[in-house]
Amino acid sequence: MSIFWSLFLRGMGWSVAKGFPYDQKKCVVIVAPHTSSWDFVIGIAFRSSLHITDARFLGKAELFKPPFGFIFRKLGGVPVERSKNQNLVEEVSRLFSQHDRFRLVLSPEGTRKKVDRLKTGFYHIAKKAGVPIVMSSLDYAKKQVSFSDPFYPSSDEAADFRLIHEHYAQVQGKIPEQGMNHLATQPFNPLP
Repeated sequence: MSIFWSLFLRGMGWSVAKGFPYDQKKCVVIVAPHTSSWDFVIGIAFRSSLHITDARFLGKAELFKPPFGFIFRKLGGVPVERSKNQNLVEEVSRLFSQHDRFRLVLSPEGTRKKVDRLKTGFYHIAKKAGVPIVMSSLDYAKKQVSFSDPFYPSSDEAADFRLIHEHYAQVQGKIPEQGMNHLATQPFNPLP
């Protein structure tokens, strides 16, 4: 599959601007901007071609039921129960302690639509699990994927989110008007 996805990406004109930090056995990888369903396909392709085999993503528990649930598991999906009053941050942060290698991939927007602020779950998961955050950019204008140096959430949440907003300010998603560049000029306003 690695060869297939490498050829697919090359055929589509995609390349790697800055590689994945393989020395990080456990981390939260945020991929943005998330503006199209194509982001999932491109992400799965890079995951395979870059041999990031232990990358996981969260999905609604219903997706993992027969007859197609095995596909989502094979792609790296981890089922989570959202209907119950469970603390998702606690539940997901425990997954890091249960594995020697665990790289969780999330969209900080939580949707493909334009957002006024990012979700903070990924940040609190990383903080609770004591793992760094790696920012991954899918830049459709340049047709490049890149990965930031890892950073640990600090005691200054507003400063950390400024760093994240500035990182993604120049990155263009497949649907540019739904991107994140406007967040770099707005004050940090966490979700309640």
